[in-house]
Amino acid sequence: MLAGGPLVGAKLFDLLVLAGAWSANPPQSLAMMPYGKAWPVDTGVFFIPFSAAMLVAGFGALIAGWNTPWRYRWLLCVPSVGILTLLILTVAAFWPMNAALFYHGIGSPKNSITDAESIAMARLWVQLDWVRVLGATAAFVAALRALTLPWPQDVAAKDPPIVRAFLGLALLGVAGFVVWFVSNI
Repeated sequence: MLAGGPLVGAKLFDLLVLAGAWSANPPQSLAMMPYGKAWPVDTGVFFIPFSAAMLVAGFGALIAGWNTPWRYRWLLCVPSVGILTLLILTVAAFWPMNAALFYHGIGSPKNSITDAESIAMARLWVQLDWVRVLGATAAFVAALRALTLPWPQDVAAKDPPIVRAFLGLALLGVAGFVVWFVSNI
């Protein structure tokens, strides 16, 4: 979970420098999006493996600490649920916007938006990316706090069967999302 620190730093760089450049004056600046033949590395090559590893590590820590009291366990929930939420946001909002803005910027036949829509979409992209930065920061701080507290000696009471069933279904859902996410890279 300590990989969250460099990930937050890289996300800030991506938002302020890369997105700052391509979103500065759409639609003209969209040609600077870090995709296509002009860019040697797609930013997803960096962010996707780190994010997937953090998701797995976060849920691993949550499972390992599930019998701890809630005063500690909530610190384990924030990174796992937070990273999952941010990845769902990425897939549901950013991937379609990235494609639309990129196709518009290069004048592709796949372009489906107008200049005015590209301006609004670029602004929305930047606003939503601040949500990702804040969410990733909260996940990192919660994980860091959990690591700096002494491991609780007391054990939480056993969860009722409905909570255990819900947890099992949630973990199956996360596993399904990870498989789907990795297969769509």
